[in-house]
Amino acid sequence: MGDTDASSKSLNPCSSVDANLDLKTKSESETQIESETDVNVKLNVTVDGSTDKANGQGQTQDDETVTDHVDPWTVSTASSTGINYSKLIERFGSSSIDEQLIERFERVTGHKAHHLLKRGIFFSHRDFDHILTLHEKGKPFYLYTGRGPSSEAMHLGHLIPFLFTKWLQEVFDVPLVIQLTDDEKFLWKDLKVEECRRLANENIKDIIAIGFDVKKTFIFTDIEYISSVPEFYMNMLRIQKCVTFNQAKGIFGFDDHSCIGKISFPAIQAAPSFSNSFPHIFGSKKDIQCLIPCAIDQDPYFRMTRDVAPRLGCRKPALLHSKFFPALQGAQTKMSASDVNSSINLTDTDKQIKTKINKYAFSGGGATIEEHKANGGNCDIDISYQYLSFLMEDDDRLAEIKRTYESGELLTGYLKKELIGWLK
Repeated sequence: MGDTDASSKSLNPCSSVDANLDLKTKSESETQIESETDVNVKLNVTVDGSTDKANGQGQTQDDETVTDHVDPWTVSTASSTGINYSKLIERFGSSSIDEQLIERFERVTGHKAHHLLKRGIFFSHRDFDHILTLHEKGKPFYLYTGRGPSSEAMHLGHLIPFLFTKWLQEVFDVPLVIQLTDDEKFLWKDLKVEECRRLANENIKDIIAIGFDVKKTFIFTDIEYISSVPEFYMNMLRIQKCVTFNQAKGIFGFDDHSCIGKISFPAIQAAPSFSNSFPHIFGSKKDIQCLIPCAIDQDPYFRMTRDVAPRLGCRKPALLHSKFFPALQGAQTKMSASDVNSSINLTDTDKQIKTKINKYAFSGGGATIEEHKANGGNCDIDISYQYLSFLMEDDDRLAEIKRTYESGELLTGYLKKELIGWLK
């Protein structure tokens, strides 16, 4: 990463990275504050359902309207093909990741694009082109991602952003901060605060196992870090002072029954976007930009953050948005840790994986073998194929699976067997 030199002692909630980073600070007078109306965006997205052609196994529907609900806590749609991401880009005001941007990434970094980029799994961005310019000029930036620890074991859906972030760290050779929002789960879930702390520490073990650069990765839990780092807490306060209650209601849907902890929490998730929240890494520098790989349901936090940043003399965070990893039962909702039958957990045994895929994975195949051979399968709704599109790196093999399944040559049982073998 340009002239950055990073090192750390250990990979744990209190680990740290040393970095000597230098950027010119942008003054508050040089930036225009984004309109509050841009921030006050409701997250219930109603989209035209004309592209929703799937209903059940290989069947179609012609509903004129399909409602997609996307917020940081709930993702659902009536469409069996999943969320309409094109409409979501329009609604959220982000930019699509197109071939031109991917080609520029490959030219600037000298690396081939990750399969999650090429296949449109990471499909949307905010200012990723600016990050490429920083890298091109040898200027520093850092990565920020996180996890809300609501269960003891992480599942495949949680794994995708972390695997992609690991690859980004390897490509750009930059520091990474990983936030465990144990406080958020205490506020939103029926869990004791002590249990949330325990779950965070269990999840950290899974995160460590992914293999991030120990010398350039800092993992922290909110409950421990906020209480020990005044700079982080001061940024929280500055953010809270910039956002009105009306804005918070507009962005996150809070109401009169929301506890005050929920209303104040977005500032906690926003604070890692500013480099001076980590004085042990960046010192007092507050103008080092960060890049946040995350699922698009987390975007509301960072739309708010981008609005606040100029008022604090900080750089707006850049983002890379991923699509949702669907539940086993179908793409109408994302995989959830709270429903063990909707997810493949990292701790599942080979037997459990086989049972879950065979029993619960929604099929896009025909109702009978004869029907399937005659009409082929629908990869747009078939969960086994969808999972392979996230996980399988071999483009040629994935294309062959798609061709033979859609032609009816490959049966659903064999497609599930392919996925089970890959996951084992």
